[in-house]
Amino acid sequence: MAISFTNRSADVEIMDDLLCEGEVVDQTLRELDFINHWLGGNAVTLQALALVWNGIPKDKAITIADLGCGSGEMLRIISAIALKQKRKVELIGVDANPNITQFATDHSKGFKNIQFFAHNVFEEPFKSQRFDIVLATLFTHHFSNEELVALLKQIRAKTKHAIIMNDIHRHPLAYYSIKWLTQLFSKSAMVKFDAPLSVMRAFTKNEWIFILKEAGIENYSLRWRWAFRWQLIIHP
Repeated sequence: MAISFTNRSADVEIMDDLLCEGEVVDQTLRELDFINHWLGGNAVTLQALALVWNGIPKDKAITIADLGCGSGEMLRIISAIALKQKRKVELIGVDANPNITQFATDHSKGFKNIQFFAHNVFEEPFKSQRFDIVLATLFTHHFSNEELVALLKQIRAKTKHAIIMNDIHRHPLAYYSIKWLTQLFSKSAMVKFDAPLSVMRAFTKNEWIFILKEAGIENYSLRWRWAFRWQLIIHP
């Protein structure tokens, strides 16, 4: 049966089980880091962050939250960049799965400016927190349009400088490429199942524009980046 890319899929990924644990999760996090590094995913977020940083004085301390932080790799990279640029940053990783935040904590020892918390982004204590910059990489496609609109409204109210979102462009080439690559190279059953489904749950440009309009957001930039990523920068 032919696959339709017309609408977002509502199917559930294995990673959406917030109690999943063990080696399958650990292997998945390692492979996601590999994919983000070699397919340019990290660069999409870091490029956007550099643009935002340019407008903030170097001597000003800033707090950055990474939603759906996974292994914590992005925050470790940012910590190293901040050290090199002599910026003072407090880095907070948020994930709803405590097994994932534990993995991130274990792999971030020695980074004194990074903390990880197992929080639901729609609940306290996260709802009361405030940040200078919020990041979200491969995070937004886990939500329905309605949930994402609510999340954007909430994050916008708690963020001072910018919200940076990096997620997949739903496209046949993206789907079949990642399906082929993961079947060929992945050792994680979760990655093999979730990766192509992530593409089907992701967004077209018009869907992003609609979601942002529904959230009342007008001051933003939305750019396509390789490989099949949307780089969204929102200025609250």
